[in-house]
Amino acid sequence: MPEPTSFTSRRGLLLGAAAVSSASLLVGCTSNASDDEETAAGGQPAASDSPGKPVTIGFAGPQADHGWLNAINDNAKRRAKKYSDVTLEITEGSNDTAAQIGQIETLINKKVDVLVVLPADGKALTQVGLKAMRAGIPVVNLDRIFNSPQAYRCWIGGDNYGMGLNAGTYIGEKLKGKSDARVVELAGLDNLELTKQRTQGFDDALKNYPNIKKVARQAADFTVESGQAKMAQLLQAQSKFDALWNHDDDQGVGALRAVEQAGRDDFLMVGGAGALSAFQAIKQDNGVLKATVLYPPTMAASAIDLARALGQGKGVGGLAEYEIPSSVTLYSAVVDKDNVDRYMPTGFR
Repeated sequence: MPEPTSFTSRRGLLLGAAAVSSASLLVGCTSNASDDEETAAGGQPAASDSPGKPVTIGFAGPQADHGWLNAINDNAKRRAKKYSDVTLEITEGSNDTAAQIGQIETLINKKVDVLVVLPADGKALTQVGLKAMRAGIPVVNLDRIFNSPQAYRCWIGGDNYGMGLNAGTYIGEKLKGKSDARVVELAGLDNLELTKQRTQGFDDALKNYPNIKKVARQAADFTVESGQAKMAQLLQAQSKFDALWNHDDDQGVGALRAVEQAGRDDFLMVGGAGALSAFQAIKQDNGVLKATVLYPPTMAASAIDLARALGQGKGVGGLAEYEIPSSVTLYSAVVDKDNVDRYMPTGFR
């Protein structure tokens, strides 16, 4: 578990590092005990590292046009290679919903044992999730959720509201001794529900700090270019503020360029997701970036563990239930200079 902090008391494959919440649930999936030795609390055999029934897992995600999405694919591939009893059928990935539906239908026709799907658009892909489930292929829905719980057997993903809540609480604790503190927010795509959830969590956290006022908000596009352009606008409009929360470490690269170009160092910055570049900047501690809030791509490795357990009809060690949970929400830990070394192996490029 992360080291406790005053504020905690979402882009290696250390399941127990970044994917903190799933680690306790999936302990049976990573145990070194044999199937005979490792059982769920209710007596159901739990998945283990020891080879078991062969499982073919179909993996379908969006195009890896973002550092976090690329890390999702890498985590899935590397986790699957860990198991000699797992065969991974991975699609090319597409942001075109029709193309992704076609890829998933191909996997269904191949009769894979389990599907892991990170939909480009959860609403648009709900029907193909339902189609797989009705064909007897359990679906692990990764991150972007389908509209119907009937379209998946298990959902695993990050906590967007929790990201905002923990970012706001971290900033609040840093500024609680300062009167009339001012903060700004560099959000992601405003047409995404996840962006709204991150902002809501941030705003709710700031309600606990009456000395702090959010004075500006800009929405970027989760890209380096948009981060730089929108941050430049914020800096020009706000001559003085005390803290910035940036929703995404990829767009944060551009935001930091804008900060450097403006010659500003009079505020602290908190990022989001967990990029390696952010971890490195936090460790160096010679700029405005002081922390980032995790949205761990290790969730894809955890999804492979869950899919393998489903395919083998196994439970999860440490739980009384015979079945794996219907949902797993990962914790949005805050990484700063005090614990960055622990999380460095999980940083994505």
